[in-house]
Amino acid sequence: QVHLVESGGGSVQSGGSLVLSCAISGLTSSPTCMTWFRQAPGKEREGVATFDSDGVTDYSASVQGRFTISRDNTKTTLDLQMNNLKPEDTATYYCAAEEVKFGSGYCIWAAGPLARRGQGTQVTVSS
Repeated sequence: QVHLVESGGGSVQSGGSLVLSCAISGLTSSPTCMTWFRQAPGKEREGVATFDSDGVTDYSASVQGRFTISRDNTKTTLDLQMNNLKPEDTATYYCAAEEVKFGSGYCIWAAGPLARRGQGTQVTVSS
């Protein structure tokens, strides 16, 4: 059973920085994509940053150049360094992991039927 727990959220002023961490357990050796999502009240969930199952990173246009996703070699920690935060970054942030066990063996964003996510951590950016 894959288990994810986020930490590191908080309140910060515009222009500030935060680092979110996600502790992950239960992954097997299957190809895995690992993603940070966020969701603000009244808005749809947004994929923020991801490692695809080949280990290549991708970012949403809204955070490109400001956020950096990283992980350790054992894939048990997934971090999100967030710099130059803006009020529109205010949201609940979730980490997610999806193991690819069928088909092409490739995924980009951990949003498929086998994806698992944590409970989330709140980030609030004030102007």
